[in-house]
Amino acid sequence: MWPRADNRVLSGSDQASRQTAVIDVGSNSVRLVIYRIEGRSIWTIFNEKALAGLGRNLPATGRLSPEGVETAIAALRRFRVALSGWDHADIVAVATAAVREASDGPQFLARVEGETGFRLRVVSGAEEARYAALGVIAGQPDAAGVVGDLGGSSLELVHLDPDAPSGGVTLPLGPFALGAPKTLDIDKVRKVVDNRLDKAALSFRTREFHAVGGAWRNLALLHMEMSDYPLRVAHQYEMSRSDAVDVARFVARQSKNSLERMQGLSKKRFDTLPYSALVLDALIHRLGVERIVISAYGLREGLLLEAMTPQEAARDPLIEGCEALTAVRGLSTHLGLALQDWLRPAFERLSPAFGARDPILIAAACRLADLGARLHPDHRGELAFEQVLRAPIAGMSHAERAFLACAVFARHSSAPNTPDQTTVAKVLSNERRQRARALGAAIRLGCDLSGRNPGLLPHSRLAIEGERLTLTTDPDWRDMLLGEQTAKRAQTLAQALRLKLQVG
Repeated sequence: MWPRADNRVLSGSDQASRQTAVIDVGSNSVRLVIYRIEGRSIWTIFNEKALAGLGRNLPATGRLSPEGVETAIAALRRFRVALSGWDHADIVAVATAAVREASDGPQFLARVEGETGFRLRVVSGAEEARYAALGVIAGQPDAAGVVGDLGGSSLELVHLDPDAPSGGVTLPLGPFALGAPKTLDIDKVRKVVDNRLDKAALSFRTREFHAVGGAWRNLALLHMEMSDYPLRVAHQYEMSRSDAVDVARFVARQSKNSLERMQGLSKKRFDTLPYSALVLDALIHRLGVERIVISAYGLREGLLLEAMTPQEAARDPLIEGCEALTAVRGLSTHLGLALQDWLRPAFERLSPAFGARDPILIAAACRLADLGARLHPDHRGELAFEQVLRAPIAGMSHAERAFLACAVFARHSSAPNTPDQTTVAKVLSNERRQRARALGAAIRLGCDLSGRNPGLLPHSRLAIEGERLTLTTDPDWRDMLLGEQTAKRAQTLAQALRLKLQVG
């Protein structure tokens, strides 16, 4: 199913951008994230946290950590200053497991409101699970399987349902609930984890597990380091069952001193990371998990998705994100829409490179046609490639991210080799690299033929007929559209598609 240029479900360029601040008071961290929301795309523009450890003493005392309370209050006072002048309607403030379960939680809430003005909404365990699932959907609309959101005190499990995630459970399996910051006793704690998972395990069996939470993101980053994986983007990083078990067991056996010597790990998670690794290992075996997908989106982004209108939420975040990436430079979004329709007849004839995802990826690449417009002309290809490869845009796998980066490079350069070939070769097959080159060449052809004027593209047609690529125009438009440069661009595209060219 190809996205249409006039389909408002897929294009939100007419939507005014807005900012929303989310304050998340968790069992381990207290965080302020400011987002810019443009249609369905969500951009993080400010992110600050304090690892307060509110739930550190909860299993032993039933109360919040006194030191954690002071750290949290100090952070929230700082957040209040950072948000001075904001409309209260644009600030969302929530508290999760530690505040929910602590006997002195109500006193903490009253103190927060008295000293900062923030009225924290305490979300239930079921709500926390649901928002985690919505967050995963916000970052990957076609996600399937089970979401696990690991916080300092609790683990939320919920089945993914794009319409209405429900049936979530919350379990006392966060590191603090299992004994952190004490040194991990693997055998003893594993028995506790298995017992607490016992009833939930059968209900949440799944082949695909979406891991949410800072601890598991750290495990993924460590796995990238250990496997020499070149694309250091945590969101939608995938691990096989065996890879995830290997890294989880490796971390679970490490002492704090050993963890401190490892590159890329958060220093304030050394006490809790072995516990988090043990929980992941247990989940993989008890739930029958075969594939683990890391999500950088979770509860906070779930709150944002729920606040969107149904029309906004139904749009594709990849297309919206690519459109927003060019729109922030003050460039027209109409060219991408026109290119999408112009390319469709030809690219529909090709065998899919990503299956049903091809139309979305091509629509996204067309939105990026002008990404290099304000970059130095001698370096547009390389600079645009790097930006797309690591852009904070949701809704794409690592292979799709590399595909779009290669397409953007080919849109600006006829060089046969992309930058960062090691990274590209690691995540993208030869066939997909060739298709990306062809897509970029087609976009370049469309831009040059039309002079980047979307109104001119309907006067020409690009098609594949047998072993030939044909480029034709309306009778009265041939001289105005088919010049020497257009023929050169068309020949580059034909070569990328391994077809003969016919212009006329």
